[in-house]
Amino acid sequence: MSRQDHLRLCAFIKPGGSYASSWRLPEVPADAGIDMATAIQVAKTAERGRFDTLFFPDALAMPWTDQEIAHRHGQQADVVDPLLLASALAPLTKNIGLTITASTTYNEPYHLARYFASLDHLSGGRAGWNLVTSLTDTEAWNFGREHHPAHAERLARAEESYDVVCRLWDSFADDAFLYDKESGRMFDPEKIFAPRHRGEYFEVDGPLTLSRPPQGRPVIAQAGASAGGRRLAARVADLVFAIEADRERAIQQAAELRSLAEDLGRTDRGPLFLPALTVVPGRTRSEAEDAMDRLEATADPKVMLANLSFYLGCDASGFALDEPLPPLPPSNASRSAQDRLVAEAKADNLTVRELALRQDRADTLVGSATEVADHIQEWFETRAADGFTVIPPYLPGALDNFVDLVVPELDRRGLLRPVRDGEMLRDRLGLGRPAHRAPARSALEDA
Repeated sequence: MSRQDHLRLCAFIKPGGSYASSWRLPEVPADAGIDMATAIQVAKTAERGRFDTLFFPDALAMPWTDQEIAHRHGQQADVVDPLLLASALAPLTKNIGLTITASTTYNEPYHLARYFASLDHLSGGRAGWNLVTSLTDTEAWNFGREHHPAHAERLARAEESYDVVCRLWDSFADDAFLYDKESGRMFDPEKIFAPRHRGEYFEVDGPLTLSRPPQGRPVIAQAGASAGGRRLAARVADLVFAIEADRERAIQQAAELRSLAEDLGRTDRGPLFLPALTVVPGRTRSEAEDAMDRLEATADPKVMLANLSFYLGCDASGFALDEPLPPLPPSNASRSAQDRLVAEAKADNLTVRELALRQDRADTLVGSATEVADHIQEWFETRAADGFTVIPPYLPGALDNFVDLVVPELDRRGLLRPVRDGEMLRDRLGLGRPAHRAPARSALEDA
C-alpha cells in the first residue's frame, strides 16, 4: 500500500436509507426514523464494520410544501432529533463516533457549544459536529423569517458562530476542575475564561456551564462546495464531505483544500477529504444490480421531480421529463448542488428524467465486494480520498452487505486500522487534540 495512514470510514445514516422511496421496500422499516431498535441495529452494525463515525444528516423543516409530494416522499416527516438519538446511542456503543448535523443559521452559539460538549462528555470523547448553514426557505419559515439568509450572510454567520462556539468550549482550562471536597473548591477560579464576545451576529458573555470537552473540541465536519464554503471548510473542518464522482477532479479538490488550509494559516495536515460513496454491494455484480433494480422500481415520478426541485433550488414539477433541463430562475438555495447538476446535465446531454434518476441514484456504485473494494483502494491510494462517507441507499440491508462483504476485503488488503478500545474520535481519525486557547483575562474578573 502506497499510503502509510489508514482508510477512514463514515456511515451516513438517513432513516430507511438515502433513496427517497427506500421505505417502500418490504425489508425496510417504514418507521425507521422513530424506531430505537432499528437505530441501535444500524449503529452496532457500523461499529462492527469498523466505521470511524456515524454521520447523521438533519433538516429543520419538511422539504416539501406540496402535500401530494410530502405524503409520498416521507423522508424528514417522522424523524427524531439526531442529537437526542446520538445521546441515547452513546452508552449502547463503545468505539464509534457520533457526528451530528446542526445549523449555525438557526441555532445560537451557546446552544451549539452546550449540545456538543455534552455529547462529547456523555460519549467519552466521540462527538462530531457537521457544521451546516441550512438550505431552504422552509426552514426559515419555522423560525419567524420570511426568507433564508443570503449565501454570503450564512457563511459569515457560520464563521462567527464557529469562533464563538470554540471559545465557549475553552471556557475552562483542561485542569480547571479540582473537585476538592476537603477544601471545598470545585474549580480553580484562575482557570475559567469567558468569551465576552461582541460581533456582527452574536453577543455572548459566557462562560459555558460545562468543563472542556474530552477531545478539547469535538470533530468538525463540513460540506461546503462553493468558493465561500470551501474557504470555511479549509479554515475550520477536520473532515470534509464532498459529492464528486470523478477521481481526477477529487484529487484536485483534495489538494486544493489542503493548499487553501495552509494559506489560511493551519499548521496541521488540513481537513480529511471524505467523498460520498453511495453503494449497493453484492456477492456478485448481478446480485448487486438486482438489488438496485428493486430499489429503483419503487421510484415515483412526482417524487423524482420533487427531489430534483430540492437540489436545483427551484420548482421543477412543471419540467418536461423527456426534454433537456431548461434555464433555471435565480435561487438562494445551495449553489454547489445546483451548479453540479446543471453542469452534469449539460456535459452529458441529459433529459430532466435522466438527471432526476441520476440524482436519485447519486452516482451509486453497484457491484461485487471486490469491485467496490477496488474502487475504494484506487481512490485512497491516489489521494482522491482519505476515506469515504458511505451512504447506504436502503437500510439496514445495504449497510449489512457493506460490513459483511466489503469490509473483510478492505481488511484483507490492509486498508483498515485496528480498533483500540477507549479511543476518542480524534484518535481514531489521526487528528491532534486542539490546545486550549485561553484569553488574557479570567472570566471571574470584573469587566
